[in-house]
Amino acid sequence: MGLMFLGMPIAFSMGVAATLTLIHLQVVPLILVPQRLFVTINSFPLMAVPFFIIAGLLMNEAGITRRLVALASALVGHWRGGLAHVSVVASMFFAGVSGSASAEAAALGSMLIPAMTEDGYEKSFSAGLIASAATMGPIIPPSLVMVIYGAIADVSVGKLFLAGAIPGVLIGFSLMAIVAIYARRRGYHRGARAAWRERLRRTKEATLALVVPVIILGGIIGGIFTATEAGAVAAGYAVVVGVFVYKEIRWRDLPRILVDGANMTAIPMLILGMASIFGWVLAREQFAVHLIGLLLRISSDPLILYFLIVVVFFIIGLFVEALAAMLIFVPVLHPVALTMGYDPIHFALVVIVILLIGTVTPPVGLQLYIACAIAGIPVRQATIWAFVAAMMTVLFLVVYVPPLATFLPYLFFPK
Repeated sequence: MGLMFLGMPIAFSMGVAATLTLIHLQVVPLILVPQRLFVTINSFPLMAVPFFIIAGLLMNEAGITRRLVALASALVGHWRGGLAHVSVVASMFFAGVSGSASAEAAALGSMLIPAMTEDGYEKSFSAGLIASAATMGPIIPPSLVMVIYGAIADVSVGKLFLAGAIPGVLIGFSLMAIVAIYARRRGYHRGARAAWRERLRRTKEATLALVVPVIILGGIIGGIFTATEAGAVAAGYAVVVGVFVYKEIRWRDLPRILVDGANMTAIPMLILGMASIFGWVLAREQFAVHLIGLLLRISSDPLILYFLIVVVFFIIGLFVEALAAMLIFVPVLHPVALTMGYDPIHFALVVIVILLIGTVTPPVGLQLYIACAIAGIPVRQATIWAFVAAMMTVLFLVVYVPPLATFLPYLFFPK
């Protein structure tokens, strides 16, 4: 933590801390450190990460973002606070394409924040809304975060994808409820109502994007391909749509997009490798055993313990980037959750949601920084806490009503 606050990149902070600890303990040869790093990322499930990243880049390059925003505008643009509602609905649509919160915040923010500002919305409100809505990217399937969680905790990625569907939509509805309150109090106006013919036209234009999650989930549920292979299918589909259907991607654009995808893939992969070394050290020091003992001394009630775990992860998410926090603490806390009898899919979904909520809160909220940079305002000015409260309400609803997360996974993949 100290190295992170001093400005050292997250991956190197974890690697240095773990290596220095191993040098001090003198329990294993240091040659095992690089071996551990490469063994961790040499994983078949993790092959999905570059494929989904490239699929998202291709879809965005193909003009999918513009078409999804146009569809959302046709559906809800006539409501009071129309553009704000459009932002949330477009985020829900885009989540089924990108699977990345930061990509969603950048793509939709660059298009909608200037439009909202021109339409009379405060920049602070626009930035806070876009940052909050972007959290749906990794919750509504497909999701890069879920792919990585499944790899490090040995949990079915297909089940995680299904688990995120209902909570993700509920978060979208909760954000729209907050938007409705702000719109009434601040007098945000309505947009023009689109004719049904216009709505049908916009739906037709966006159909090829909207069917992406259907193809991915349908293929996984039907046993046609694995979650890893689904990433390759999504990338291939994006090439066909962008090059041959929409014709907005030229063949000479593909090398640039692939290089961008490789650069974006390197970041989580390096963090994952370094975090595995850090988690290895924690495991050798029996951190999980000590943590179980501490929690049981506080309370033996499973519901109270679940509440404490949520609070701990929320505090962690305030100060540690979501992916890094997941890679450090999930290998430790996931076995603890299994020991206490929690459902692995339910626990995974709760952890993912709470860490993503942390990406909206300062001082380390990545989505918040992206949205505020686009809006040109300091982070402290962004309107976020009403949206955070709405998302936390949905989170606790999911915590204490587990079927919201587990119904779909166990419907299609019975125990």
